[in-house]
Amino acid sequence: MTIEREAAITFKGAAKTLLGPEIKVGDQAPAFTVLANDLSPVTLDDSEGQVRIISVVPSLDTGVCDAQTRRFNEEAGNLDNVKVLTVSVDLPFAQKRWCGAAGIEQVQTVSDHRDLSFGTAYGVVIKDLRLLTRAVFVVDKNDKVVYVEYCSEATNHPDYEAPVEAAKKASQV
Repeated sequence: MTIEREAAITFKGAAKTLLGPEIKVGDQAPAFTVLANDLSPVTLDDSEGQVRIISVVPSLDTGVCDAQTRRFNEEAGNLDNVKVLTVSVDLPFAQKRWCGAAGIEQVQTVSDHRDLSFGTAYGVVIKDLRLLTRAVFVVDKNDKVVYVEYCSEATNHPDYEAPVEAAKKASQV
């Protein structure tokens, strides 16, 4: 049975229900399977032993999502031993095309379109839109969540500095 969190966020001002649990700092990072741009599976275990910044966006084809992914791509170039993933429900082919056009090389875009594995595990599925809400998670080398931000309004930017600092701190441990 999937947890429903009513009015957990807003999307363009309208209250929306999120599917899945609310992840908190200190939680064990939930397992997931998403698709890489070549349709191969990507799991949390694929980056075992690394610090991960997981940037979640509704769609790369929107202004804020575009800016968020570009910003984390820039930040990723300055982070040692940190893997940066951007998760959306965009099709893998669209993600690959977008990354090529945007020059994104430091961030791995992955798609949750197939079965919403990531979205339901991390509580970011917007129930009636079948999109993921904007969020950022930092997971340490031991798969513990060390930073969480669910943007209260899905069309607003997340904090960029705090997750980067959390990732830097986690990579020094």
